[in-house]
Amino acid sequence: MLETQLEELRRATLAAFASVSSLQELEACRVEALGRKGSLAQMTKEFGKLEPSERARLGKVLNSVKQDLEGEYEEKKESFERTELEEQLAKEWVDVTLPAPGIRPGSLHPITQIQIEIEDLFTSLGFAVLDGPEVETEEHNFDALNIPPTHPARDMQDTFWLSDGHLLRTHTSPVQVRGMRQCGPPLRMIAPGRVFRNEEVDASHEHTFYQLEGMMVDRDVSVANLIYFMKTLLSSIFKREVTVRLRPGYFPFVEPGFELDIHCLICDGVGCAVCKHSGWVELLPCGLVHPHVLRMSGIDPDEWGGFAFGLGLTRLAMMRYGIDDIRQLQGGDLRFLQQF
Repeated sequence: MLETQLEELRRATLAAFASVSSLQELEACRVEALGRKGSLAQMTKEFGKLEPSERARLGKVLNSVKQDLEGEYEEKKESFERTELEEQLAKEWVDVTLPAPGIRPGSLHPITQIQIEIEDLFTSLGFAVLDGPEVETEEHNFDALNIPPTHPARDMQDTFWLSDGHLLRTHTSPVQVRGMRQCGPPLRMIAPGRVFRNEEVDASHEHTFYQLEGMMVDRDVSVANLIYFMKTLLSSIFKREVTVRLRPGYFPFVEPGFELDIHCLICDGVGCAVCKHSGWVELLPCGLVHPHVLRMSGIDPDEWGGFAFGLGLTRLAMMRYGIDDIRQLQGGDLRFLQQF
């Protein structure tokens, strides 16, 4: 009886192996016949009830069945794998003798797009676009902005210092100093560019990012002028009215100084990683230029005044496009950047 069952298992399983059309079906047949809980394993449990002589004879039959089934399984498996490999190679085959397909069309980085828009806006308002070096002197980056070596405000900026005493600029404010010294008043200017901070990287902080700072120096400049230009800027960038708040803020190079915050556009004020779950994003520090800063650049503060502002182009791009992690903008992943 057991011998008949073994031979029937051999015949049925070989027939099943011959009829399968995929590796998945083949594996299912193997498990049913040869698995730990398969038919052959169940028959093996019956051997304990047999006489020793009968057990030895049927053991040879069982081994023969097992070898035949395992051999057919391996042969069939190799056939399927060989066919799959040939199909994959046929799909991936490339004729390297064909001419190149040409240059792929590209697109501007989202930060670049916003920078161009802001430049167009401010040039239409009579502002010049100025540039400066990314490796700066201590005087331009700190001293001329009313931040001497002993001033505690230096602790607010984690700086990359170089061995020759220079540093990677921590903001684009040095371009304002260069603009005042080279152009003199009256002056309207913006300074977009890359800046560097020794920051711990997370969803809203990077060691390398982009800023844009602006300045207007003229006679009779007031906070009203500042507010007008800032509202014009934000409505132009976001293409709609945005909720903002203006609160006192300390910056050594302006007096009085303000923090202009924007209602988080990622979470609509509910709270997220970008706004540190506060519902607000610090977007735009600004204020009236400190008299000492004017004086350090050779401008008489009794005759001239001005306002200055700075904003993060990287953070502005995150708000504009709903990007919840700053690292996506710096990673260079074309799959991400091609969306813009």
